[in-house]
Amino acid sequence: MDIPRIFTISESAHRIHNPFTPEKYATLGQALRLKPGDKVLDLGSGSGEMLCTWARDHAITGLGVDMSQLFSQQASQRAEALGVSHAVQFIHNDASGFVASEPFDVAACIGATWIGGGIFGTLALLEKSLKPGGLLLVGEPYWRQLPPTETIARACGATAPGDFLTLPELVASFRSPGYDLVEMVLADQDGWDRYEAAKWLTMRRWLDENPGDDFAAEVRAELNDAPLRHVAYTREYLGWGVFALQAR
Repeated sequence: MDIPRIFTISESAHRIHNPFTPEKYATLGQALRLKPGDKVLDLGSGSGEMLCTWARDHAITGLGVDMSQLFSQQASQRAEALGVSHAVQFIHNDASGFVASEPFDVAACIGATWIGGGIFGTLALLEKSLKPGGLLLVGEPYWRQLPPTETIARACGATAPGDFLTLPELVASFRSPGYDLVEMVLADQDGWDRYEAAKWLTMRRWLDENPGDDFAAEVRAELNDAPLRHVAYTREYLGWGVFALQAR
């Protein structure tokens, strides 16, 4: 059980596996008005930066679940480094279908809504681990501008333009299933740069250190294509944000 190797290699030096920056996570924690002792569940927790920094800054407790063995190890190491290992726990497990044994004040899936088959399936999954009146958090992409062709959509990580909504469409979509949107924090293009561009140096150093690896050709192909793909398409067409919801 693990994520594809290209992500393990390209994002091995990342603390945050999405376009958020540490400052954006700090803003989100403040916006949610977290209180000491609040319990936060994070499905698809990556390297644990959100839970670890919120435990340090807001005295929350947390549980993170991620299918990447490397990222789960890094999350535990980050908790040790910040002195919050008593407050947060990280489990190497498939977050798909994961339901906590006790309810949480906040249940989050930040950028991995495939675990529930899409955003609303993931919200339904998160609700199973949420206290009544608790907060749901989802990180989700949206179109800053609609791609005119399927080729451009694929360059942004979609299979077709219909895979993502515009920001107004995404916000409107929360209403019909019975959710109130109560907060949001959006990534910006600098955040996309930090997320994407940091992969390039990591991949180049991996190639220098592993020239004979059977996977080197795939990493080289990704490094050849990624910079232009990012500046031409991702940072121009694709937005990303974290949305806080409460059931009505």
